[in-house]
Amino acid sequence: MAEAHQAVGFQFTVRPDGVDLKLSQEVIKNIYLSGVTAWKKKAIQFKNGVLTGVYPASPSSWLIVVIAMMSSLYTRIDPSLGMIDAIKENLPYKRCISLQTRAVLSAILFATGLWLFFIYLLRYTLKALLSYHGWIFESHGKMSASTKLWLSLVKMLSGRRPLLYSFQTALPRLPVPRVDDTIQRYLESVRPLLDSEQYNQMEMLASDFKETEAAQLQRYLILKSWWATNYVSDWWEEYIYLRSRSPIMVNSNFYIMDFLYVTPTHRQAARAGNVVHAMLQYRRKLERAEHAPLRALGTVPMCSTQMERMFNTTRIPGIETDIVQHLTDRKHLIVYHKGRFFKVWLYTGGRHLLPSELENQFQRILNDTSEPQPGEQRLAALTAGDRVPWARARIKYFSHGLNKVSLDAIESAAFFLTLDEEPQGYDPAKPDSLDVYAKSLLHGKCYDRWFDKSFTLISYPNGKMGINIEHSWADAPIIGHMWEYVLATDCFHLGYSEEGHCKGDVNRGLPSPTRLQWQISAECQDVIEMSYLSARRLADDVDFHGYLFSEFGKGLIKKCRTSPDAFIQLALQLAQFRDQGVFCLTYESSMTRMFRDGRTETVRSCTSEAVAFVRAMEDPGATKAQRLALFLRAAEKHQNMYRLAMTGSGIDRHLFCLYIVSKYLGVESPFLKKVLSEPWKLSTSQTPQQQLNLVDINKFPKYVGAGGGFGPVADDGYGVSYIIVGENLITFHISSKFSSPDTVRPLYPPSTWRHLIASLLVFFHSISSPSVSNCRTPVGSASTFGKP
Repeated sequence: MAEAHQAVGFQFTVRPDGVDLKLSQEVIKNIYLSGVTAWKKKAIQFKNGVLTGVYPASPSSWLIVVIAMMSSLYTRIDPSLGMIDAIKENLPYKRCISLQTRAVLSAILFATGLWLFFIYLLRYTLKALLSYHGWIFESHGKMSASTKLWLSLVKMLSGRRPLLYSFQTALPRLPVPRVDDTIQRYLESVRPLLDSEQYNQMEMLASDFKETEAAQLQRYLILKSWWATNYVSDWWEEYIYLRSRSPIMVNSNFYIMDFLYVTPTHRQAARAGNVVHAMLQYRRKLERAEHAPLRALGTVPMCSTQMERMFNTTRIPGIETDIVQHLTDRKHLIVYHKGRFFKVWLYTGGRHLLPSELENQFQRILNDTSEPQPGEQRLAALTAGDRVPWARARIKYFSHGLNKVSLDAIESAAFFLTLDEEPQGYDPAKPDSLDVYAKSLLHGKCYDRWFDKSFTLISYPNGKMGINIEHSWADAPIIGHMWEYVLATDCFHLGYSEEGHCKGDVNRGLPSPTRLQWQISAECQDVIEMSYLSARRLADDVDFHGYLFSEFGKGLIKKCRTSPDAFIQLALQLAQFRDQGVFCLTYESSMTRMFRDGRTETVRSCTSEAVAFVRAMEDPGATKAQRLALFLRAAEKHQNMYRLAMTGSGIDRHLFCLYIVSKYLGVESPFLKKVLSEPWKLSTSQTPQQQLNLVDINKFPKYVGAGGGFGPVADDGYGVSYIIVGENLITFHISSKFSSPDTVRPLYPPSTWRHLIASLLVFFHSISSPSVSNCRTPVGSASTFGKP
């Protein structure tokens, strides 16, 4: 054990003539280095905290102001208009201080106050500037003079080297939309989904709500928006994620894949060593707030709050609601392999373990032939099943003794690593390779990922990697930011030897990984088995397909002056209609991180304009010019809705919060109840890529990721995630359930995805024509949208 290894550094023997004390120089050296590192870390955190606290000013600017005020004492010019003299006369203990000292102290105090005033003035000026969102609504490539002036002012006030959290206090609050606007947009969004009678009924419900409960609920919501930093995010986390009692595996957690075409090494332990080391580097910069904040247009800052809980975080189950537990400065990792749990220390001598040292530790685990303890192999199935049984089992069986110690080790770990036994990854020779890879990342065997951890890193025997992410603490762009850094660092900075091992010497003197010890009773094993069977049924019901579309991509779509996202969303609407014969409520995720503590908003992609375009595509009598015009109108409508969602004028988060307020007040609203009960049969999301631009994919086209995916939101619907990779590749991750007759097509047994993919291909091929390939005008010629 690591603890025992450290203990042998101190030995003493009691003798008749005294105590014989022996000290290990190696241990003393490690203790000294650990202390130096800890104090150095605290000093850096303190320094960066000061820099963030006074941003956009700097500590040196305080010195300049003080010098200027001190100079005024000698020039007998009083820029304070008498305030320095007033401070001098009101200083405590002035009789004990000389007149000259009082004058100096007064000047310093006034200068400090003036400096703080300018800091707040700059912050609120920057906040006012960042509240302007007109630039989002301007045509791509065209920028008005007012926007150029605004952009210059933001750049000027943003400083030169902002740290990760420098902009947090300058970010504007998420505004509460007007109820009338939200209701109008909601009715507009459901118009294409309802017949005349249903729509008239919904209009009546909306009108009654607007005339009765709306004003009262809106007042409480505005009050919350003044008091809280964000009127949505805390309720969204609690009621959408933490209060859900259904399994988070498949239903909530999502995954991200490795590189598509590149595997830097086929040695499992070596790849895990480099990736874990890169994650530790990222965590160190995160703890010190040294990452640069993400900025739109390279200027407009995004909120960084979600990044705080990336590491050392676990979702703790409860009977009624879960909680998110975030710790600091955790120095160990938990590794799962063949039904055993191992604790691996990540530091030695005050530094991170080197990649070669981590490889050696992981190889020791791979070589370990010990058997799992009773109940240990499927223990993690508790985190995959329903939340209430897990919460009760945690209280009853894991609140004392060895079980508590071992569970605490898992829940306090930096993150969780699984060394899988079966190779995964994309193989062009195997059409279903991405499907199997996706299901492995999403749920695995239902007991070999700790689904409650902020993320589980998964390492495969062929060197491939991936991550499974718990959703409550953050959204996909946050973990995607870290994953881009890790993959780039792994391949382009750390690298491997010719034999595929991590670079550097191997330190074999490190203590071996420690097995976690369990005492799992037969009764507890029954609970574990029940959770496993429940999770297994859920996992077996999920069908997945990953599809790579490489005939064209963002490059061609942009040449046609069309938003790639709008293009894909319209393709999905056409695919959904051809698959189901009806339109459905469609969810597309949009971020609101331009506001403080912002997370997401919904874009309702099934618009009247999209429906008109799809019907034209299905109408043999419609001309290509008509289809093209309808497509342009639908794409513009989608883009406008996306912009409204990003700027705080979305529909669904506002209605959700009004509903929560109504529940607190005991107010029954048929309108809100109807809105919140509507199912999202088509749930979509675009995976972000190239947030950091650490890899030039034009120079290294093989170093592209496959993105990630999630399970279906509705039992009878589809979940579609897509990533627009570079200029010529779009990757789709499509999920549904075998149990739904609506998504199973006997013509394409046994999978549910084939009909949807076929529909997508029909649409893509319908515009993949020479006229589009050579287009330089908006979307090409009138022959673009010929129906095959």
